[in-house]
Amino acid sequence: MLVFSKELKDTDLRVKDSSGELRVIRCRKRDGEYDKPVLSKGWLQFVSDYNLRVADKVVLLREDDPHLGSQFRIEAKRKVILLGEETWGDVPRAN
Repeated sequence: MLVFSKELKDTDLRVKDSSGELRVIRCRKRDGEYDKPVLSKGWLQFVSDYNLRVADKVVLLREDDPHLGSQFRIEAKRKVILLGEETWGDVPRAN
């Protein structure tokens, strides 16, 4: 059984995905013993759109622009074998 703290802190992350779509993904941070962030609103749609699987990796990058300020980009990665070497390749949008 999971027990959650009543004190949740939400932040809406505005991120641009690899196809250029602007997305809003909510990140919730709990206080207490289990303080890892949880992605909620918008996250399942991103997973579906990129057909993500167990062991895929998602990278969140911050880009600082002197005129626009900080912006975030989200990328989906999948492990591939290229010329006998393991590497991470970009996952294209499926939907």
